[in-house]
Amino acid sequence: MSLDTVPKPIAGTSTFLDDRIGAGNFLKRNLRKVFPDHWSFLLGEIALYSFVILLLTGTFLTFWFKPSMGEVVYKGAYEPLVGVHMSEAYASALHISFDVRGGLLIRQIHHWAALLFVAGMMVHMLRVFFTGAYRKPRELNWIIGVLLLTLALLEGLTGYSLPDDLLSGAGLRITEGVAISLPLVGTYITFFLFGGEYPGEDVISRFYSLHILLIPGILLALISAHMILMWVQKHTQMPGKGRTETNVVGAPFYPTFMVKSGAYFLFTFGVLALLGTFAQINPIWLFGPYTPADISAGSQPDFYMGFLEGALRLMPAWEINFLGYTLPLSVLIPALVPMGIIMTGLALYPFAERWITGDNREHHLTDRPRNNPHRTSIGISGITFYGILWLLGANDEISSTFHIPLYTTTEVGRVAIFVGPAIAYFVAYRMCIGLQRRDQETLLHGVESGVIKRLPHGEYIEVHVPPAEDLAALVQGKKRIPAIEAAPDGEGVPPKGMRNPLGRLRAKLSETYSADSEAISLDGHHGDGHGEGHGHAGVGAGDETKAIGH
Repeated sequence: MSLDTVPKPIAGTSTFLDDRIGAGNFLKRNLRKVFPDHWSFLLGEIALYSFVILLLTGTFLTFWFKPSMGEVVYKGAYEPLVGVHMSEAYASALHISFDVRGGLLIRQIHHWAALLFVAGMMVHMLRVFFTGAYRKPRELNWIIGVLLLTLALLEGLTGYSLPDDLLSGAGLRITEGVAISLPLVGTYITFFLFGGEYPGEDVISRFYSLHILLIPGILLALISAHMILMWVQKHTQMPGKGRTETNVVGAPFYPTFMVKSGAYFLFTFGVLALLGTFAQINPIWLFGPYTPADISAGSQPDFYMGFLEGALRLMPAWEINFLGYTLPLSVLIPALVPMGIIMTGLALYPFAERWITGDNREHHLTDRPRNNPHRTSIGISGITFYGILWLLGANDEISSTFHIPLYTTTEVGRVAIFVGPAIAYFVAYRMCIGLQRRDQETLLHGVESGVIKRLPHGEYIEVHVPPAEDLAALVQGKKRIPAIEAAPDGEGVPPKGMRNPLGRLRAKLSETYSADSEAISLDGHHGDGHGEGHGHAGVGAGDETKAIGH
């Protein structure tokens, strides 16, 4: 069936709607919208389906959870805590876990879905970043994605704190310390959240309102905007045979993509259900109710907050005292700087790249990560920065497990947080250049066939054959990285915008960012002038292989 043919179910439904609300043409057009079939485009759907599961399981939990810090004496089914004084929030969480049919399963599915929601967004954003899918006209959608990730972290923090157990209370205590350390507004924010001196009486109820109403509402609105923009602007696609900036190669929304998405949703739900059944998470009954005087050893937050924990543990005990005021840098810097570097860097990167390269074209074909080495290297450096902070968030566990002094892990982490991203940048850059040269060899000399041939003078070689059309088209999809015009004119005068210090900086950045365009040239020959001198590597491919690169 071609895309020009309207399936009977669509035609019938379209006619019904068109006769009543005039939406038939809209339905016919959009149900036949083409979606790319590359596996990486399904990563964002993991986050979407996890969000749907979060809404469903969260609704179930609200029927029994009591967001109150009022003190009660526990009389439930969990014997070790019977007679213990605790908050109503903690008691109701225990009630859901032990007395409500299926309550513990739903609690655990909800928690696993929260982790998968954040992880899915992170992986999806990495795919978009490394392939350059954030470029014009999708900058706004990229900003929405950054906001979604930020809000997801806040949503996780508020939800993680609701059971009022000892582990979540430790995280809440850190949150209070960060809030109150903010200059000028810290005490106001703290009293607003906690309703008084820590721990106050209102923090659970206020976090509950944020967790089930405000933040989910904003998330739902942003996700809707994200999906609408994606639908209107059409999908990006990987370069390949028959793929251009003006078309989309793939399968129609109905029926292919609908069936695929439905199966993928069920698969996601099945994985979360299995995790909720067999992989215990957040056993709050083992931690006990929160009391400000207690904290358990080896406390770890959920993975998405681990990098902030690591920043707190690595930061030296610095503070500034001036005119009777204290500025606790040991709290402010870990709380604001890592998050600021990562989120602000992500938000500004599309505009920074466009400013550096001067590239104002629309892009609907993505890049292979190897074809933009500097962008890929910057991304790998960011991942390394995040990963080191995340890892050092468990420096006490590392010290205990591997019998390394705690201060040693901290000192190594303080060095690694600066050296690690630099090394990662260099290694990633060299790997990208190497992979580009390998692609060039594929175009020039073909691929190994497994056939061994003996030459007249007795030498044995392996015959190479031209690469498959799909592979050749993928490699040839590489485009030059644009650079701004900064060279002097015939009289030695640079362009007007390049004469001031900022212009000269921009010109230098542009030259550096685009320099690797010649690592593999578009005509299949080395951009560094090394030619083809590779002996018998191309035997068997002949002129046909070389023609592929033209």
